[in-house]
Amino acid sequence: MKIALATHTPDVILAPSVSLLTGTFEERLEKAARLGYAGIELMVARPSQLNPILIQNQVKAAGLEIAAVASGPVFMLDGLTLLAEKEETSQLAVKRLGELISLASQLSAPLVTIGSLRGRLSWAGGPSAREKLAKILQLAANQAKAQGVRLALEPLNRYETDFIRNSTEGLAFCAEIGSEVFGLLLDTYHMNIEESNLPSAIRSSMTAGKLWHIHLSDSNRLVPGQGHIDFAGLVKILIDCNYRGYLSAELLPVPDPDTAASQTIAYMHRLV
Repeated sequence: MKIALATHTPDVILAPSVSLLTGTFEERLEKAARLGYAGIELMVARPSQLNPILIQNQVKAAGLEIAAVASGPVFMLDGLTLLAEKEETSQLAVKRLGELISLASQLSAPLVTIGSLRGRLSWAGGPSAREKLAKILQLAANQAKAQGVRLALEPLNRYETDFIRNSTEGLAFCAEIGSEVFGLLLDTYHMNIEESNLPSAIRSSMTAGKLWHIHLSDSNRLVPGQGHIDFAGLVKILIDCNYRGYLSAELLPVPDPDTAASQTIAYMHRLV
């Protein structure tokens, strides 16, 4: 179990609301390593604008690993979602997901995350849109498998999505996709809102062999320890379940991106 943080890549001009650290991309990598992080979660919007070899060399030079390629900025920056009111928007999002998978493969990143990128059922015709998304992600999973990458779907809270809000729904959707490379990302902030029992959600996801990535933030989406989530208890369960993935800080940069990153690693190092 290792600790990472989410930060944006050079193609993302405006830092997303949950991107940590300040400075150039290289400077942020150096800061992450200096603070004691083992990995970096790359928040990418436009993969075609990036040089995978350069990024890989920069990450390696900093002594870090790439924990994941995150798709959040595709929605945040360009407004693209797999389920959308306009078919053109959906097709552009499908193409962008394919580019993210190819980028992850070139970077030897273990997985691509899918959260807000999926869109909403209400934007694409209601409940019938679920089948459309399943078909899109089955094809994406086939591409990911061929390129040695996993896909991790993130259940989101009710204020950010209208379906797949908790681990039970996430596992059911994984079963629909039916791919060995399609699993879950659980985010403690969203879990705090939607899960009736956080430990049970972790255990069931681990038992299913589908928990591949975890986002860290407290109940108020601030630094762990500044809300009411029992992180010590969650870490114990993860250790008991032999979780070997990353705990990746994806939280609000309060009071500022550098301080939030520093406080997070200091708190988590006492537990992990």
